[in-house]
Amino acid sequence: MAIELDGTRVATTMRTPGSDFELAVGFCHNEGLLDGHRVREVKYCANGSAAASAFNIVTVSTGGHAPPPAPRLATTTSSCGFCGTDEIDELAAKISPVVGDPVDWAVLADAPEKLRPGQDLFDATGAVHAAGVVDPSGGVTLVREDIGRHNAVDKLVGRMVLDSADVTGKGVVVSGRASFELVHKAWAGGFRALVAVSAPTALAVATAERAGLQLAGFARDGSLEIYVD
Repeated sequence: MAIELDGTRVATTMRTPGSDFELAVGFCHNEGLLDGHRVREVKYCANGSAAASAFNIVTVSTGGHAPPPAPRLATTTSSCGFCGTDEIDELAAKISPVVGDPVDWAVLADAPEKLRPGQDLFDATGAVHAAGVVDPSGGVTLVREDIGRHNAVDKLVGRMVLDSADVTGKGVVVSGRASFELVHKAWAGGFRALVAVSAPTALAVATAERAGLQLAGFARDGSLEIYVD
């Protein structure tokens, strides 16, 4: 799917169809392309019919208020990420440390079990990732699935942006490992914590430390490993 911002193509991503508008908005937000400006419209294929493009072009509009975007020239794959510690410095220059009270670790430990009922596509295919919003009270209030881990989180963030929802004090639970890019997206999305059912990478831990983001892995059967408190 191609993503455009104010008429400029900024990315092409391999995704599982569904929640396409959320994915496009979440990607633009998490990449800092919106620069705090309100999304005024989201639609398929601004220059023709949606059917003609097979619903594979989504245009996000801020009415031209966002800065001219710098596109990613390469296709974003289901495992796409950044390269090293230089990117942590770049993120820290653009994104403020996370705010809000910490999410209770017991709530985060239980989150994968509460994510599981929302994984309908995984039940049918066994081949997609999921991400969910963890409420401080203990519920997983929103779930999105995609072949790409990062796309699932972008869909969550896009929904929250479109709803003008407050994410202060909330966490994200993901069904796979915690990569650098997932920490980046949780940080950019304004979440307080990220919990994964598998391991985090070393770069993910370093990024979470810089962000002040709670990070846990191996969250299974009500237990977890804490990497950043």
